[in-house]
Amino acid sequence: MSSLTLPDPIAAYFVADTQGPDQVAQCFTPKAVVKDDDHLFTGRDAIRAWKKAADAKYSCTTEPFSLDLMEGVHAVKAHVAGNFKGSPLDMTFFFRLERGLIASMEVTV
Repeated sequence: MSSLTLPDPIAAYFVADTQGPDQVAQCFTPKAVVKDDDHLFTGRDAIRAWKKAADAKYSCTTEPFSLDLMEGVHAVKAHVAGNFKGSPLDMTFFFRLERGLIASMEVTV
């Protein structure tokens, strides 16, 4: 990972992203929401299933390179490279944090 300093819950997410669905799910609040590819996944079980399906379909690396805070939302831009159409891409991950965990995350291109 780069020398970019991310808030602890966000840094933990990017580490967990390399470890598996169970580790990713634990980065979120019990009622967290993930929006990815125009789909919503609510709660840790749904987030775990989303990550498991994504891992089965794609293999990629994610390297965060910038962080902005706007109205309580952390926008992390990351270079994502892998076995998907259009790779590599710069994607933005929008995080809302709550009590040391991720309450919501949206992934956009």
